[in-house]
Amino acid sequence: MERSLTMEIVRVTEAAALSSARWMGRGKKEEADDAATTAMRNVFDTIPMQGTVVIGEGEMDEAPMLYIGEELGTGSGSSVDVAVDPLEGTNIVAQGTWNALAVIAIADQGTLLHAPDMYMQKIAVGPEAVGKVDINASTLENLQSVAKAKNKHVEDVVAIVLDRPRHTKLIAEIREAGARIKLIPDGDVAAAINTAFDDTGVDVLLGIGGAPEGVLAAAALKCLGGEIQGKLVPSNDEEAARCKEMGITDIEKIFYMNDFCSGDDAIFAASGVTDGELLKGVQFKGSKATTQTVVMRAKSGTVRFIDGEHSLIKKPNLVMES
Repeated sequence: MERSLTMEIVRVTEAAALSSARWMGRGKKEEADDAATTAMRNVFDTIPMQGTVVIGEGEMDEAPMLYIGEELGTGSGSSVDVAVDPLEGTNIVAQGTWNALAVIAIADQGTLLHAPDMYMQKIAVGPEAVGKVDINASTLENLQSVAKAKNKHVEDVVAIVLDRPRHTKLIAEIREAGARIKLIPDGDVAAAINTAFDDTGVDVLLGIGGAPEGVLAAAALKCLGGEIQGKLVPSNDEEAARCKEMGITDIEKIFYMNDFCSGDDAIFAASGVTDGELLKGVQFKGSKATTQTVVMRAKSGTVRFIDGEHSLIKKPNLVMES
């Protein structure tokens, strides 16, 4: 991939964040998502690449844009797989709470997992605990492994978990082990990324979330030197059949980093829509707005935090052709 794409995709996530942030706290998650998706799609038209959506807003008949298989970019430059979540945390924005992001990952063509849109059990950790966890191990064993890897007591480990009824048993196991828990309403891409940054206070992601979000998290953790493991959790016979159609005959298959992102390179960018542990959300004042974005590349290991100030007069549609 061309190095210049690192900064180009920042423009895309910034535009999505700026557009969706207008809907913060207004109780309209579909409108927020539509705003992010439209802005993201418009800016993609200006990016010099040959991109194909592998993780997007749904199948062609389900989504008007950023659908799986859609071609993005100007048609020149690198051929890449594109994984997007224009607004990771639609409910978060609707309610005005923490950790909504506009997210993109790109990688060389044919290297990102085409994950089916269903649940996936996941465990994610930062660099210190790579190779120390096992999705098939018990909750206690994984917490003890993370504690040892990070030179902590189990009582000091923080596990981040989606606050869902399906996690009742998992939450009880974490509490029984003596570890601490951060329950979140949505946003497990942000949660997985946070495991790689000490100042977020998060040590391990546990539980069941979306499989497409697992691919986005894997791309980020590949850049950060972290790790994610996953197992698909079909909800019904139809989803089990979908797995087989996609060539996944073993439902118990464990997906490792190289399954999620098989190449040696990936670029990931996320812009804050609402405030979070890692990124500040969009702020508006008069004719200007500010954004904060993290962008990273696996090949170089570079991680950049970018503070942007945007003129809403000079760039009212969030797109400039040149």
